[in-house]
This record gives sequence, structure tokens and C-alpha cells, in this order.
Amino acid sequence: MKLPEKSSLPDPNSIPPLKSEFFQRDTVTVARELLGKGLFLRNRKHSFLCEIVEVEAYLPQNDEASHSFKGLTPRNQSMFEVGGTAYVYLIYGMYWCVNVVTEPQGTGAAVLLRAAIPLLGLKEMQKNRGLKPGSSERALLSGPGKLTQALNINRSFDGVKFNQADFKIIDLGKVLGESDISSSPRIGISKAQDRPLRFFVKNSPWLSKQ
Repeated sequence: MKLPEKSSLPDPNSIPPLKSEFFQRDTVTVARELLGKGLFLRNRKHSFLCEIVEVEAYLPQNDEASHSFKGLTPRNQSMFEVGGTAYVYLIYGMYWCVNVVTEPQGTGAAVLLRAAIPLLGLKEMQKNRGLKPGSSERALLSGPGKLTQALNINRSFDGVKFNQADFKIIDLGKVLGESDISSSPRIGISKAQDRPLRFFVKNSPWLSKQ
């Protein structure tokens, strides 16, 4: 399990964000096609890039586990924005989760980013996680709370579009076929537990749960 050499990576600053039309489609389709895509963030001092390998879909209708199930509230307002918007919320009073809103505005659907491969900004990610240099890279982004902590994503990102120069989802040139993707029930929910709406890259060592 070796990370790619920095010199072999594309320059994320020069790659345009995915077009808004990518996100304004059926949530399951977007969830599956987000696998292999890159999440890029840049602040004044550091740039981060990771490759998405695990997601969960939360549907707009008849999905009791979705925050949109009971309708629009101040907390979930961003989930009803147009596809391509970030929906960020707090769980357990301490961990942020970042979601990619999907479908047309007013729908109330999103895809939770659960795990990713760190590509750029590894040392700063470890620092943000409170880990020592040389700590396990596999576990660095292996969970939604770990991912946001490592990338320093918080509530201030809620409602921001994923098409900014310093906050975007990009195409890394990865092509995944149907045989490369697996599904399972979602993790850590109490309702609609049996629905196979967790999607992940098959046999990836970077997942939140094997």
C-alpha cells in the first residue's frame, strides 16, 4: 500500500471542477461516479488533495435515514440547495461530516464522503488529526469525521459550492467499471439499515470499514 509519488500527480490547481450538471442527477448515480474523483482544498498555507474511495447515498424520498426525510429545517437547509453544494453537519457533538448535495434545487438529497486516499498535504493532514509523522496513512482519512478533521473542514464550508478555485471536486482521470465498485448497507444509522447505499472501491485498503 504505497501512495503515489507527488511528481506523478496532476496539478489540481490546473484541473477545472466538475460541471454542475454532474451533481444534478440521480443520487445513486452521482454516488457511484464520485468514487475515484478528487477533493481539493487550498488555504493560505497548504493544499490538500485526496481521492474519494467510499461514499453513502441519502435519498430524497422514502429514506428514513436521510436528514431531509422530515423536510426542510435550519440545520439541513444546504441539503436542499442545488446539486454540487456542500452540506456539513456535526455528529456526536464533535465530528463534522461533509456531503455533496445532489439533484435539482429543492430535492433534499446528498452523498456523504466517508473515506479517501491522501494524495497531497499528507504532513499537514497528520498534524490536523493530531498524529505523529509516520503514523498509519491508511487510517488517516478512513471515516467521515477523520476526513473532515484532516482537511480542516468545518461548518464554515456548509452551503459552499464545490466549484471554487480553492474548494472543488475534480476528475483525476480514474476510470472505474462496475466490477471495481461494491455496495453494502450504510454504517452507523438506526433507520433504513438494510438499504445497500454505501458504495466503495472494491478491495481498497483505504476504506473506513473492511
